[in-house]
Amino acid sequence: MNHRFERLKQLVIHLPEVNRWPEMLDLLNRAKHCDEISVWEYPVAACLASGGSEEQALPGAAAILCALTAIHLIDDLLDNDPKGDFHHWGVGRVANLASAFQAAAHRLIGNASIEAIQSSALQAQLSCAFLATAHGQELDTVESATEEDYWRRVEAKSPPLFAAAFALGGLLAGASNSTIAGFERLGRSLGRFIQVSDDLADSLNSPASADWSRPRNNLALLYAMTASYPERDEFARLAQGVKEPEALASAQRLLFKSGAVSYCALQMDHFSTESRRQVQALEVTSRAPLDRMVNRLVRPLEHLLSLGGGDKLQGIPEPR
Repeated sequence: MNHRFERLKQLVIHLPEVNRWPEMLDLLNRAKHCDEISVWEYPVAACLASGGSEEQALPGAAAILCALTAIHLIDDLLDNDPKGDFHHWGVGRVANLASAFQAAAHRLIGNASIEAIQSSALQAQLSCAFLATAHGQELDTVESATEEDYWRRVEAKSPPLFAAAFALGGLLAGASNSTIAGFERLGRSLGRFIQVSDDLADSLNSPASADWSRPRNNLALLYAMTASYPERDEFARLAQGVKEPEALASAQRLLFKSGAVSYCALQMDHFSTESRRQVQALEVTSRAPLDRMVNRLVRPLEHLLSLGGGDKLQGIPEPR
């Protein structure tokens, strides 16, 4: 068990309202941690890289845990995810829980022992991330017509939270404005990488993920529905019946044949290279915490390439 994760969870649990709210406690206890990959680890990496300590980073990490919990609750509602908590708690209660976790994120920063000007900058980062993500979630309610629409939605939805997570860590360590801006750029690049990685994983999961209900909001599925290849109409037909295992398996085979998997790998490769370049450009005390994090995050791409994806990254048909 990760002791840092338990400590930041305790910061949230010790908020009086949270401590008296069984559903909030349940969600916190169910949160899954992965060293150097979970988004609440980003403030810690940025703080350590900037010469700060793990202790300084904990309020920011706890705030990001709350922010991500709120976002996941809302995403499940919007996606009508069959695993969503709203099925047993009800839509209204889950919406209220999401609001509570957003408020808890701000409360944690307000409770931190930091200077007023520092607290103000941290609160502004959180507010901007919440507002941008809400806009992205609003865009997510409508299917993308083109890849341009897809990227417009992604830019609003995922990168802002990742940018804020790194910025929080830098601010808590007293990093300069230029370094904070560099952290934000790094977070946005990693946010794009992870969005595409998640899209690809969701498109290949079995049973079919909720993404198949709005396939044009998933890059792999959007590509397969719009690229020029002989089986495109067949893919569109199969995509409507993926609740049946045979139809899902056939549709997933066409994701490879259409070039959708390779196209996602190309995008992931671009964003991972961009992220590594941005780490090197940062003026920080130590890049080691950031290098470790990026190396862990890009493992899905390395695994994909090891399966032969690298041999298929050329000659990909262009989506229409």
